[in-house]
Amino acid sequence: MSNTVEAPSTVQSVDRAVTILEILARNGESGVTEIAAELGVHKSTAFRLVAALEQRGLVEQASDRGKYRLGVGILRLAGATTARLDVVQEARPVCRKLAADTGETVNIAVLSENSALYLDQIAGSSALQPHNWVGQHIPLHATSNGKVLLSGLHQDELSQVLRSLRSYTETTITSKAKLRRELEQVRQRGYAVAIDELEVGLTALAAPIRNAHGDVIASLSVSGPSFRLTPEAVESAVPTLVEAAAEVSNRLGWGAR
Repeated sequence: MSNTVEAPSTVQSVDRAVTILEILARNGESGVTEIAAELGVHKSTAFRLVAALEQRGLVEQASDRGKYRLGVGILRLAGATTARLDVVQEARPVCRKLAADTGETVNIAVLSENSALYLDQIAGSSALQPHNWVGQHIPLHATSNGKVLLSGLHQDELSQVLRSLRSYTETTITSKAKLRRELEQVRQRGYAVAIDELEVGLTALAAPIRNAHGDVIASLSVSGPSFRLTPEAVESAVPTLVEAAAEVSNRLGWGAR
């Protein structure tokens, strides 16, 4: 019964909070009284919603008159979206060439809380009907993209992300100590490989995409069936992949003088 009552209330609060952001975007500055009037709610309700948004940095007090305006938290959210769009835009031509050179499926992924989020995908000539990963979240520890993204984290960040390591196949790494050792190898080699770790018969290799500061902000991967991506084929594809990831990184300002 409680879930039935809470769900509509929660949705209504979210809707009102978004409306407040829209009001401030339109008006520039507004007081709680004005916001309450536009929402059609009591002033105390409007104040609670504004206070919650202020705590998140999404709104801020514009002056001592009690007016509010959009906060810098909005810029942070917009910046994150812009950064992702920049990665996809800059990487697209490189991904097309990589897919053409390898004949396999090429993906770009970014860290999204405790998983990897796929942003873009280009199918190579050998991938007849590839699974569309765009918009999907995948486990970090069982994929080459995930390992690359994990390799860019500090030890304390790793501890927060690696709470449990689910087994997907017999070769999935489920030991945190073993995974940390492999991540160190990824850092040293500059690329990661996952063979039959997420799905039996699926092999993938990935390399980091870095921003102007050298931070790992995304991962570029080549994936395909294990019978095509044999150990010899993987070894042959590594230099091409690493070079492609470096080119995208350079487009984003990494290594610029």
